[in-house]
Amino acid sequence: MRLSTLIVIMAFAVADAPAQEAKANHPLRFTDVARPRPGEWPTYHGNLSGNRFSPLDQINAKTIQSLAPKWMFTIQGAPRALQTTPVVVDGVMYVTSVNEAFALDAASGRQIWHYSRPRTQGLAGDAASGINRGVAALGDRVFMVTDNAHLIALHRDTGELLWDVEMADSRQNYGATGAPLVVNDLVISGVSGGDEGVRGFLDAYRASTGERVWRFWTVPAPGEHGSETWIGRAIEHGCAATWLTGTYDPESRLLYWPTGNPCPDYNGDERKGDNLYSSSVLALDADTGRLQWHYQFTPHDLHDWDANQTPMLVDRRFHGEPGRLLVQGNRNGFFYVLDRQTGKVLLAEPFVTNVTWASRIGGDGRPVLMTDIEPTREGQRACPAVAGATNWPSTAFSPVTGFFYLFAEESCAIYTKNDQQWEAGKSFYGGVPRRVPGTSASGKALKALDIQTGKTAW
Repeated sequence: MRLSTLIVIMAFAVADAPAQEAKANHPLRFTDVARPRPGEWPTYHGNLSGNRFSPLDQINAKTIQSLAPKWMFTIQGAPRALQTTPVVVDGVMYVTSVNEAFALDAASGRQIWHYSRPRTQGLAGDAASGINRGVAALGDRVFMVTDNAHLIALHRDTGELLWDVEMADSRQNYGATGAPLVVNDLVISGVSGGDEGVRGFLDAYRASTGERVWRFWTVPAPGEHGSETWIGRAIEHGCAATWLTGTYDPESRLLYWPTGNPCPDYNGDERKGDNLYSSSVLALDADTGRLQWHYQFTPHDLHDWDANQTPMLVDRRFHGEPGRLLVQGNRNGFFYVLDRQTGKVLLAEPFVTNVTWASRIGGDGRPVLMTDIEPTREGQRACPAVAGATNWPSTAFSPVTGFFYLFAEESCAIYTKNDQQWEAGKSFYGGVPRRVPGTSASGKALKALDIQTGKTAW
């Protein structure tokens, strides 16, 4: 039996509360992205720091009982669960599905315009499954990626295509799924294909023309700095994809971007070493793309844990001292606090019970590995499972409570490895994980972590 997919976007409102009407668009300045106006959500994370905090207080413990559906908008034929974050500017909501963008009146749900192009055939991985996480907005345009690794600019008022650039060749397993990020007059975008053997990179394009300004390769070429951390042939298809949106600090002009796992995912025989810059966070000069520092959460990742969780920027006193922090709940089961100016690890604590690959993070920032955790041909149990102790769904931080909020899961898997050669149009896992059912009674939870200690507050 074939089931048709019906995806809806729902808006809720407090009863009798006035709604903000869509109004004539004015060019969105970067200062409006850096300091969003009340009631607006001009970028994927809501702001450049990635904390997804809103100062609005109309919805609270007292008024939530009167929250009621206001409107519903249907996206027909979406291939899987909608993963877009709505961007709201000037009372207009911009949402995406695969190769589609919609502009909606945020007050009524009325469609203002719709852009679409055919889906690309023959893709592999997340791009083939139809994931798209949203747009970026700047000036008179919005920007989005397509399934075949193009970056496009659309007019905010009409949806007219203004420019279209190919970031990479989709016939080589490249795709794109993440929401771009605007930084000054640049549009920053990464690529997917992190389980399909691509060579990851991060690009910056001129917002006005689509001209590429810089590219940073997340897998160094042979002979470049970092290539010594790849011993074997896998460096040619090493992955470290850049499929989740990063963050930006306007004061330091540093761009922070997370990277994915190395490939093949579960077999490290042909990629001995740390495999830079996979499973890392990169601090890049936003104007030039030059690397300022990096931190690798999981050196020589053998469990597909990535580091593609939001590298959130927090300005807050830490252990009594002024702090310019970067915080992340990582898929590998540890919560990290870094000095975002240097990359030094200030704190690293597990936020789930089932962490069997490392006993702790040492003073040098490297994990202290436990024994018998690498995938084998017969299968080896390790925790967390392949989906991780958390994953890409967004985290948040409240400057009011001082807590970091994330989805957490207790899980383990049996990891096996096998021999696999890279092929166009196919995945490049080099093994198979099998989830161990019932590995924890606590299961899944929303957690609040105290960033001073990494301990669970509730």
